[in-house]
Amino acid sequence: MPDAPSDNLVISTSNLNLWYGEKQALDGITMAVEKNRVTALIGPSGCGKSTLIRVFNRMNDLIDSCRVEGRVLIDGEDIYGPSADVVAIRKKIGMVFQKPNPFPKSVYENVAYGPRIHGVTERKELDRIVEASLRHAALWTEVRDRLHDPATSLSGGQQQRLCIARCLAVEPEIILMDEPCSALDPIATAKIENLIDILKRDYTVVIVTHNMQQAARVSDFTGFMYLGKLIEFGGTTQIFENPREELTTNYVTGRFG
Repeated sequence: MPDAPSDNLVISTSNLNLWYGEKQALDGITMAVEKNRVTALIGPSGCGKSTLIRVFNRMNDLIDSCRVEGRVLIDGEDIYGPSADVVAIRKKIGMVFQKPNPFPKSVYENVAYGPRIHGVTERKELDRIVEASLRHAALWTEVRDRLHDPATSLSGGQQQRLCIARCLAVEPEIILMDEPCSALDPIATAKIENLIDILKRDYTVVIVTHNMQQAARVSDFTGFMYLGKLIEFGGTTQIFENPREELTTNYVTGRFG
């Protein structure tokens, strides 16, 4: 069984299996994610990384053929149990996708959208949330004079930070990031990586990345996945410098994948 952070856990899975129809995409995943840390998932394309993080906010529910077995606990609650509140789960767990996906609205309305959905209507409170979220996403100084411009007028890197601000506006506890820098240039990528380091002070971050150097730079813990299995999980330094499994060694040294 892979090692896991020992205490202060936010997410834990036990013998997690997932199928899309007859195809098994996750096989016996047991792992844990520690609060206020960055956990990276690495592995070749199609190994189950994105599927795994989508289990955490039940996005796989949107796929009719999907079937999940095993336990997934968030703050000790079984999120696949009969009493689970999916809306509350998704509010607690924000998601940032591979490509920036701002709404076709202004910068302001992108950030205010989530709070409005959750019942915030007072303009002063929305103003406060929008500014605080943009500040937390390290974007405020760049857009404070452009709040009513279309979000699509921002650069790619700015759009991705806007999507992070939109995520933060509903006050999540956990932020899932699925290849958040894959569509960005190196300068924008560096800004997102720096932001991830800042965000972990207040949030728990789980990031999927194909970029092993990025995983080494930003994460505290790393899980290596292959063919739907979690091959090895541990501290990032240990995974990259002293892996226990031969498959992990081969992957991080570039011998396959």
